[in-house]
This record gives sequence, C-alpha cells and structure tokens, in this order.
Amino acid sequence: MTKPSQRLAELGLQLPAVPAPVAAYVPAVRDGDYVYTSGQLPFVDGKLPQTGLVGSNANDVSIEEATGLAQVAVLNALAAAAELAGGIDNIERIIKLTGYVASSVPASGERFTSQPAVINGASELLGEVFGAAGQHARAAVGVAALPADAPVELDLIVKVS
Repeated sequence: MTKPSQRLAELGLQLPAVPAPVAAYVPAVRDGDYVYTSGQLPFVDGKLPQTGLVGSNANDVSIEEATGLAQVAVLNALAAAAELAGGIDNIERIIKLTGYVASSVPASGERFTSQPAVINGASELLGEVFGAAGQHARAAVGVAALPADAPVELDLIVKVS
C-alpha cells in the first residue's frame, strides 16, 4: 500500500509550511484520535494567488481557477493536520471536508450554484493522496465573502494514529 507521502511525491506535490493564522486561533487542534483544522485559505508563500468572488462575471475568479485554489487550500489543511499527527503518513482517514466558496451573482441575475464543482478540487486530491481512506463526508457552501477576500476556504476533520 502506497503511503500518502509517496502519493504526494508521485503527484509532484509537497505539503507547504503551515500557514500562520490571520486572527486569534490555531491552525489545528488534536483531540484523541482526531485532528480538526481551522479554516484554511489557499495561501502560497503567505499570499493569496487570487482574490475575489467565484462566478461567471468578467472579473470573477473562474470555476477552474477556484478548483485549483481549493487544491492549494486542502494542502494547507493537510499540512496543519500532519503537523499535529506527526506527519501525513499518520493520517489514517479523512472524515469530513467543509468547503466555502465566495460566490458572485452573475450579471444575468441567476444564482451561482457551482460550489460543489469548486470543492471537488479538494475532494479529488484527497482521493488521489489517500485512496479509499480519502473518501469523506462533505459540505460545499456558498458565502458572500471570505477572509482576506479569498475565493475559497476549507477545513478538515481527520482520524490519526
């Protein structure tokens, strides 16, 4: 069985340093065999690669771009969980992913309802890294705005050894 660290390497990915909190909280908390991460933004080297709302208006972050940002955010969440677990290979199972998408209202007036497609970026990456242990419960929620004008934010609950 391939370890999560090996799968990350095969995918050409690595866990980033745990992003510093932007307010009064810690990146993750361990309680027994579970780690709960705080909401993680798609920071890369301390900066957001894109900001704004996700949607189909001219200046919106596209669904495809937001899907990539969800992948970055889940790597940040995995880094926070792995730090408390003693490494990513000590994460036994992904229990739950909650994803938030800053959603625009298209010029047509129709509501943006593609939050699940955006958060699929994170869910699919978890499946690639953890296999069957990456299958998880999930919520994909549309919101008006997120901290630092991030397009996506997510948190994880994981079981650790």
